[in-house]
Amino acid sequence: MALIMMRSVAMTRRGFFKLKRSSNGIRAFSSLLTSPPSKAVFYERHGPPDAVTRVIEMEGVEVKEKDVCVKMMAAPINPSDINRIEGVYPVRPPLPAVGGYEGVGEVLSVGSAVKHLSPGDWVIPSPPSSGTWQTYIVKEESVWHKISKDSPIEYAATITVNPLTALRMLQDFVTLNSGDCIVQNGATSIVGQCIIQLARLRGIHSINIIRDRVGSDEAKEMLKRLGADEVFTESQLEVKNIKGLLVSLSSIHSLWLII
Repeated sequence: MALIMMRSVAMTRRGFFKLKRSSNGIRAFSSLLTSPPSKAVFYERHGPPDAVTRVIEMEGVEVKEKDVCVKMMAAPINPSDINRIEGVYPVRPPLPAVGGYEGVGEVLSVGSAVKHLSPGDWVIPSPPSSGTWQTYIVKEESVWHKISKDSPIEYAATITVNPLTALRMLQDFVTLNSGDCIVQNGATSIVGQCIIQLARLRGIHSINIIRDRVGSDEAKEMLKRLGADEVFTESQLEVKNIKGLLVSLSSIHSLWLII
């Protein structure tokens, strides 16, 4: 009966028990925790993603005492992820590698020395960590940051790259104060949307430029709901119109900064 109970516990913890012999000759049980098998987007050389990546099955790995096994729920495809696979991004993992650099997951199991995370917690790799395009990841507790389960998954999965880029654009190059104004193009991008919201929180006005395309009116309304002060399409900024536009906007906002 004891052996059956131990095997049952081992199955629920995704591991198994291994017999060991102690110094006094008595056999004892110690647990060895492993992750489930994982699917991953894998590449062994740099090049076009559709030519060099493939989906592989990876065996489960040992979850050591300080490790956390995370079941990934969502991971984005950022332009920088593509650049890493192509081999043109300045910071990239050694080959062979699994794609992805950020995402959100749920803790599946933890090692015996893990103190601050428990199964069921939602976590993100912070700072971002390579290899998020796989179903299960095993890394030390220090890699993972617990987040609220109230966070929308699509936001949680993308919190560590684009929002921080937006933050650095606003604060690393010039001192901006409440009442100042910024101008940005590509405003419908995730970075652009983050800039609008961060600027609004700081009392900074934003002038936003988007491409002329089907749905541009809806995009304008969406950006204004996020906090954009003004939104223009590229066609509205033709040379013949730009002088009048600048004059009219300068009467509303005190300072312009092009980023």
